Amino acid sequence: MTKYAWRRVPGYVFLSVFALFSIFPLYFMLVSATNSTQDVLASRLTPGGHLFDNMTALMKQQDIGAAMTSSALIAIGTTVLALIVCAVAGYGFEIYHSRGKDIVMAILMLAMMIPFAAIMIPLFRMFAQLGMVNSLFAVIIPAISTPLLILLFRQASRSFPYEIIEAARIDGLKELSIFARIYVPTMKSTFAAAAVITFMTSWNNFLWPRVILLDNAVQTMPMLIANLTAGYVTDYGVLMLAVLLTSLPTILVFLILQRAFAQGITGAIK
Repeated sequence: MTKYAWRRVPGYVFLSVFALFSIFPLYFMLVSATNSTQDVLASRLTPGGHLFDNMTALMKQQDIGAAMTSSALIAIGTTVLALIVCAVAGYGFEIYHSRGKDIVMAILMLAMMIPFAAIMIPLFRMFAQLGMVNSLFAVIIPAISTPLLILLFRQASRSFPYEIIEAARIDGLKELSIFARIYVPTMKSTFAAAAVITFMTSWNNFLWPRVILLDNAVQTMPMLIANLTAGYVTDYGVLMLAVLLTSLPTILVFLILQRAFAQGITGAIK
């Protein structure tokens, strides 16, 4: 081993240690889903034989299918609509650039500093007056336009060659056709990054669904987990199994899109 290679050993050791710290909670969650409450409280680190018992108990206590369906509908619906709305907004802010749009964008950035708790009550009253309490649309609509995604698409649009747009206009393409047929295919990595961010945020969202969805028939997976801890006695084996089932969709989405996610974030930063 060369002298230069030896110098890199402490760095690899440092990264390996912190990688283990990052992976351990996932491992403990996976193992705990197969153990009983007593084993979880005893911090058992080996798989047990209570997986099917925990699954049976979970299905008896909560409607896991309905919660999964509600979470999937909210996450997928929010992701699709947010990609459309925020991509168009980011594209418009950069391609049709003006000083007025810069002011609007600055206001949007300031809106990111307002905590959600400050607007939660007026938002609830608005949806209550519209008769949308216990409606999944009441969870989706506030999340389809976020300053973060608009900024992401705007920054990515700065690297989009404006000459292509001018050439397309000369060829007779309409603005909507330019966006759909040229811009969208070129920005696949940005769309993937935005999809990962939106899906994970929507799937894990707890506060607003907890406020607007009053009926357990339309509860989401994070709400289901909260309900499992609401009793006098908590079955931690069942709880960890519910946490595992809740985590799987976001893990799968990230693993599938991780390469495009990294490219999209890098492109937006550049």
